[in-house]
Amino acid sequence: MRTEAAQRVELIFTLLDVNGNGVIDSDDFDLMTDRVLKAASASHDDAKAAIRAAFRRYWTTLATELDTNGDGVINVEEFRPFVLDPQRFGPTITQFAQALSALGDPDKDGLIERSLFVRLMTAIGFDEANIHATFDALGPDAEDRITVATYAASIEAYYAPDMAGIPGDQLVAAPAV
Repeated sequence: MRTEAAQRVELIFTLLDVNGNGVIDSDDFDLMTDRVLKAASASHDDAKAAIRAAFRRYWTTLATELDTNGDGVINVEEFRPFVLDPQRFGPTITQFAQALSALGDPDKDGLIERSLFVRLMTAIGFDEANIHATFDALGPDAEDRITVATYAASIEAYYAPDMAGIPGDQLVAAPAV
C-alpha cells in the first residue's frame, strides 16, 4: 500500500468515527448520514435514498467483513487492510461514490457547484481548506463546477491502494494556515 493511501485510510477512519469513541459502529453511520443529508437538503428524494442506502451498505460491508468477534464495532487495526482492498470493498465504494456524487447534483445537470461540494465534504468532516484544494485539483470549469462523473471517479481513486498524486490526496494535506 502506498504511503498516500495509508494516510487516506487513517483520515477516513477518523472521519467515520463520528462520535469519537475510537471505533466505528452503526451509530457513526447514522450520524454521518444525517449530517450529509442535512448538507444536501435541496437534493431529490431518490438521491437522498441512494446515499442512505450507500452508507448502510458501507457499514454492513464493514461489519460483515471485519467484525469477526461480533462486538458490533470496527477498530482501526481491523479497518486499515480492508478498506483499500478493491476485491472486498470495491463494489461498496462504487455505490457510495455514485450516490454521493449524485447527491451533489440536485438539479441533475451533471455538474456539481463548489458550494455544495464544500457543504457535503464538510458534513463528512474534511477540513475546508483541503476541500477547496481538492475541488481545484479536480479541474472545475469557468463557472466553478465539476462533473458528477469526475467527483465519483475521485472518490473511487481515494480508496485505491495503488494511487498517489490524486486530487483526494489534498484532503490529507496539512491545512493551509
